[in-house]
Amino acid sequence: MSRNSNKKPVGFATHIIAGGIAGGCEALACQPLDTIKVRMQLSKSGLTPGTKPRGFIATGAYIVKRETPLALYKGLGAVLSGIVPKMAIRFASFEAYKGWLADKQTGKTSIGSIFIAGLGAGVTEAVAVVTPMEVVKIRLQAQQHSLADPLEAPRYRNAGHAVYTIVREEGISTLYRGVSLTALRQATNQGANFTAYQEIKKLAHKWQPDLVELPSYQHMLIGLISGAMGPFSNAPIDTIKTRLQKATAVPGQSAFQRIFAIAADMWKTEGVRSFYKGITPRVLRVAPGQAIVFAVYERVSGVIETISPRVNEDDGYSE
Repeated sequence: MSRNSNKKPVGFATHIIAGGIAGGCEALACQPLDTIKVRMQLSKSGLTPGTKPRGFIATGAYIVKRETPLALYKGLGAVLSGIVPKMAIRFASFEAYKGWLADKQTGKTSIGSIFIAGLGAGVTEAVAVVTPMEVVKIRLQAQQHSLADPLEAPRYRNAGHAVYTIVREEGISTLYRGVSLTALRQATNQGANFTAYQEIKKLAHKWQPDLVELPSYQHMLIGLISGAMGPFSNAPIDTIKTRLQKATAVPGQSAFQRIFAIAADMWKTEGVRSFYKGITPRVLRVAPGQAIVFAVYERVSGVIETISPRVNEDDGYSE
């Protein structure tokens, strides 16, 4: 970590390039776990007396057996098409909010302000990109057709066809179904994620004062820890959101009424455990995903900084 105070602040292009590459790597590595998570959240297995809900390994094996291994990557096109703007907005908005909340005299940002900046970044990305992307992704992942049988035609052929069909049949507002829950989930995710990452990173630098830059494995470990915090705190929100975005709208029923109806039905027919369906694959997907995102982001932005270096607003050091 060079202590050169004359370095330039990072430009928006860095967020686009580094964030986009990081997000793409995350999506390619973790999409199968996300597909399993969605299927588990939508599953009604285990409701028959004497049977148990299908676990995440059994769910993955069932998908592979029934629909071929490629089915684990259903919805990947929707994820990849939104990952660059999502990551660009996440990092750019977080840095912007953090700068606005920083102490005007010292330039330092408190833990509380970092958390608020993370909340703002999560809401911003949810409204701008994540909600429509996830509606399309979930519709594609929920299709249980076999990719090995050409006669078993899916309802949605790909992400573009899914968008066209949803807008034509259900209206463009359907792409924003569950936006309030998505914003709440993303806000809590990024609030916890960025706060934990920044604070643990500061501790790592204090413990290793001679290091110019933390090695990638440490960025990955810090990202793994910070990424695991969100899923445990908002699993019920994510499960209700998934079912809301999968379902078709009921005429005359408001978004709040649909959310309440879904939650009440889950509580009545499946019990409290249903709100935590898919928590294992979600943690296994989100935590390593954040490890990949932060490690790749730090590495790519570090390469970019050799041309256009930046200043750490919290301590005056370049990162």
